[in-house]
Amino acid sequence: MTLPVSTNYQPMEALPASELPAGPQWSYEPKWDGFRCLAFRDGARVDLQSKSGKPLTRYFPELVLALLALPAKQFVLDGEIIIPVDGDLSFDDLLMRIHPAASRILKLSKSAPCVFIVFDLLADEKGRALAERPLRDRRKELERFASKFIRGQEAGPAEAGENQTVRLSPTTHDVAVARKWFHMGVGLDGIVAKRDDLPYQTGERTGMQKIKKQRTADCVVGGFRYLEKKPLVGSLLLGLFNAQGLLDHVGFCSSIHAEERPALTKKLEKLIKPPGFTGKAPGGQSRWSTKHSMEWEPLDNKLVAEVQFDHFTGGRFRHGTKFLRWRPEKAPRDCTMKQVERENRSALVLL
Repeated sequence: MTLPVSTNYQPMEALPASELPAGPQWSYEPKWDGFRCLAFRDGARVDLQSKSGKPLTRYFPELVLALLALPAKQFVLDGEIIIPVDGDLSFDDLLMRIHPAASRILKLSKSAPCVFIVFDLLADEKGRALAERPLRDRRKELERFASKFIRGQEAGPAEAGENQTVRLSPTTHDVAVARKWFHMGVGLDGIVAKRDDLPYQTGERTGMQKIKKQRTADCVVGGFRYLEKKPLVGSLLLGLFNAQGLLDHVGFCSSIHAEERPALTKKLEKLIKPPGFTGKAPGGQSRWSTKHSMEWEPLDNKLVAEVQFDHFTGGRFRHGTKFLRWRPEKAPRDCTMKQVERENRSALVLL
């Protein structure tokens, strides 16, 4: 490519924070729940690169076509690939794209097309490098670029004939507005705060903070797994009762202090009793698991643990949860899926 930014360029990253920073130097954007992506176009060529530097181009053919359809013949955009499904953002549909079969990817690109939400411009249509300029200047250039080539879709739904795949992410300097975004229902992963007086911090966590939503749920401990090389509990298997009254396995928790494992193991072993889960049970060996690590012990449904989580999609916690405390006063039957249901307000109205 002849662009001033190479495809091995590292995107800037965010430092985790517990609250929104305040001050005139901060701007705020929604933190979208998707795949971070740098998009490079140079003439008839488009390259999509993940945050870790891995190519994403073949997995999102509809985005490649949308970027080629823009009148600008060269640019470098920083943004997030999302897949809207029924007013929500589906991370599961994103994961399904990382598939070796081109025919499968093409089918998914038509049944659940992606959207690229753009929040930074690193090189413009004239080949000028912008990364060394402060964010406030880059944002003005990005808004000009969007108005000229994406036709201002941040103002509302795309009109007929507009490129609906590429959208401009909103931004604000008003911390009160950012707090409203933070508490919106479906679609947002939190808020990103950026120093608008700094240049693009490639590969660094300076100048950008992320404040993520953290939620809690009371879960039945339906089983546990031992550590692979020791006869001690390694992880708790968590369950929630579905609408049919069956206990579904929804995830795990391994944040157990080493000094607490012996006593907890004895406690759990006294409660071993099948089936543990009456609905969806643990299973489906992953590429990282061994035969031993897939073995689990079912428990009588008596223990309730409160855990912290960030995402619940596809009927389970996307990541491991953090153990907070035991809830002996909580009736296991009250641990239902309703806890993880989210508000119906969709953050997609911001686009």
